Amino acid sequence: MTTVPATISAELAGCDCPPGPVIDDVAAQDVARVFKALGDPTRVKLLSMIVANSSGEMCVCDLTDPVGLSQPTVSHHLRLLADAGLVVREQRGRWAYYRPTTGALSDAVGALIAAAS
Repeated sequence: MTTVPATISAELAGCDCPPGPVIDDVAAQDVARVFKALGDPTRVKLLSMIVANSSGEMCVCDLTDPVGLSQPTVSHHLRLLADAGLVVREQRGRWAYYRPTTGALSDAVGALIAAAS
């Protein structure tokens, strides 16, 4: 069982502040999905490369060498980024191309800010 240090308990006992809004369960799951996808350095690097590309998209074939992983492993990481809404995938023949989205990350940050306000 975790106990709250006496100094913190004393400070909280004297607080007359009303509790602020708390993020709901559905929003918390959405926010967690985004941050979980970004919890892996390889996925952060992949997203960074896609965002930085001047054409606004990248083929999975161009993402394997920079991260030093096989195409199936890179595709797995990209699928997790897509599932979190951080990128969108477009199949062109044999290859998949990925474009960054702006909504998922800004929505996740916005949900946290709204809950803290």
